[in-house]
Amino acid sequence: MDNLPNILTAQHIASYLGISRRRVYELLQVSEEVGGIRNFQIGQSKRVDKEDFLQWIKQKKN
Repeated sequence: MDNLPNILTAQHIASYLGISRRRVYELLQVSEEVGGIRNFQIGQSKRVDKEDFLQWIKQKKN
């Protein structure tokens, strides 16, 4: 986890979780209330703060 950058792309998340980028984009499109990952947009690109991603993982473990 330490080798991940502070701002993550879908590819970073896909590689870390061992899932497809398409599935990551699906998780980025749904709201947090129903299991989506908090993200922000720069132009057409979606990005995720590393701390938000870590929090999302913790919530999934519970």
